[in-house]
Amino acid sequence: MTDEAADPRVDACAEPAEPAGPVALGVVRTPTGHAGVDAHLARLADADHLAADGHVEVYEDVHRGLREALTALDAPPVPGPYENRS
Repeated sequence: MTDEAADPRVDACAEPAEPAGPVALGVVRTPTGHAGVDAHLARLADADHLAADGHVEVYEDVHRGLREALTALDAPPVPGPYENRS
């Protein structure tokens, strides 16, 4: 007779007692130097603590924020209070 605890085949087939929780991926986010963009990128860290089905909401929120930041770059500059003199 063999000892089942020492048999690696037994451990490989064993079911975990409970599902593993969310685990951070450890992805490094390099700051861009643009405060608004960096804030949206930092929001990606919120997904590290959520189950996979919660990631979509975070990703969509970050995508929307980054898209708005890019759109703002195309907007014409607003004249200052003294730039409209005749």
